[in-house]
Amino acid sequence: MDETTIFFAKLASAYFIVTGVGFLLSTDFYEKMVNTNASVHPVSLNLSGAVHFLVGMSVLLQHFRWGNLLEVIITLIGFAATLKGVGLIVVPELTLKSPKTGRTALRLSGVGFLTIGTYLGYMGYLR
Repeated sequence: MDETTIFFAKLASAYFIVTGVGFLLSTDFYEKMVNTNASVHPVSLNLSGAVHFLVGMSVLLQHFRWGNLLEVIITLIGFAATLKGVGLIVVPELTLKSPKTGRTALRLSGVGFLTIGTYLGYMGYLR
């Protein structure tokens, strides 16, 4: 397996596992955070977009591979971050109009993040 793919698998696994645990253990906090996004300062929203965009583009510039499942997942993570960044920068008002997220959705997201993080960690560290 390519070293760049392994590097991004290890890096992303830590983020996905920590975020998944956070969603499951601090659901009330994240529910409040997501549902009060209309009060976000415009500079914070733009900065978040810039970070998403730069992280996503960094992944895509170093890793644009489609050879196996792990490579596809890493590349899709790069696309997702880039597109989220573009959305936050180009059409921030759509973010402010996003539907409310409930506890169940956050918990399911937490399980999803843990699942992806565990797979990435397994592939990055143990294979």
